[in-house]
Amino acid sequence: MMTPRTKAEALVRLGIVVLLGGILLAAGFAQETPQPSGVPGVAKAVGAIKSISGNNVAVTSDSGSPMTVVIQDSTRMVRTEPGAKNLKGATPVTAQELQVGDRVLARGKTADDGKSLMASSIIVIKASDVAAKQQQEREDWQKRGTDGLVTAVDPAAGTVTISKSTMSGNKVTTVRVSETTIVRRYALNSINFDDATPGTLDQVKVGDQLHARGERSSDGNQVNAEEIVSGTFRNIVGTVISTDTADNSIVVRDLSIKQTVTLKLNPDSQLRNLPPMVAQRIAARLKRAPGAAQNPAAAQGAPTDAKAGEPPANGPNRRPGGTPDFQQMLNRMPAVTLADLRKGTAVYILATEGSVNTQPTAITLLTGVEDILTAAPDSAQAAMLLSPWNLGGMDAAAANQ
Repeated sequence: MMTPRTKAEALVRLGIVVLLGGILLAAGFAQETPQPSGVPGVAKAVGAIKSISGNNVAVTSDSGSPMTVVIQDSTRMVRTEPGAKNLKGATPVTAQELQVGDRVLARGKTADDGKSLMASSIIVIKASDVAAKQQQEREDWQKRGTDGLVTAVDPAAGTVTISKSTMSGNKVTTVRVSETTIVRRYALNSINFDDATPGTLDQVKVGDQLHARGERSSDGNQVNAEEIVSGTFRNIVGTVISTDTADNSIVVRDLSIKQTVTLKLNPDSQLRNLPPMVAQRIAARLKRAPGAAQNPAAAQGAPTDAKAGEPPANGPNRRPGGTPDFQQMLNRMPAVTLADLRKGTAVYILATEGSVNTQPTAITLLTGVEDILTAAPDSAQAAMLLSPWNLGGMDAAAANQ
């Protein structure tokens, strides 16, 4: 299962893939004459080292296909750091220094069998350097990251408004996007960061999930984004009709559209059970329990400050400033399996959109939501409240270290 931590790491890997490709195209090697594109026999391999046998390096490319990179006496090899824009700071490296897990970009001529590449140049990013970079990324997303549901988009002004439900109410943030902001978009049927592709602000729509990283204003209501990742996902509140463990799929009756939906599950899908106390507190909020409007934290059953009636600034599952971290709470809830789901079980599911040719994929599936559905016959209302349990969130990634 892909945890919030591994999702953050996947986003780093995506940046490394872009880095390697950019270095090859923009920098190359100082003494190497660029080969014209389309020349027969000229190829490149980008991926992670799977095994090493002498001068033969087995590489699993990012496209999934294997390739054997053959290091020759004339092969020029350098090591660069993740995030480098060119090879000015690169240092020579030898074949003996390569290790399984290192990422490489090799260029050369393909052998007659089409499965080997006689390398003329190799750029290496060490696995240890990648790990250090991932740690830095996690810490930065924790400090300067935010996420939520998109409520408004203004491409002309370069702004996106996002909202996130917390126990103390909705937190609204304006994300400012500039020409230098890295904009990425989740693939149609993927929940993996490393499947995200370059995007534009015009693609962001109301209702999307969006993660942003950048400098926040002093009041925390605005973020000048250096990077955003967005995607369109589907909220389903309903009951289980059937499950298929062999096919790893589930059929659910979606209460909002009164239709059955078949969803796929994969190793990244997160299945959790809401403890009764948590579900009852959410149900109380949905029913607008007495005092909820004046003190929403009390409606959740959360401890409050005796003077201000607000959640305490510090405590379990809370970020600095008193805002609870729903994802941390979710990660501590009991896991369930597909085999545990019985016909009639009430579920909330966050899923990919799916397409004409593919079924949607479950990202997060929650059981134990019966009290919530009783309190909110309007399933859209329940889905909106539960939507903070989504995609893992970047600032949740560091919480799991």
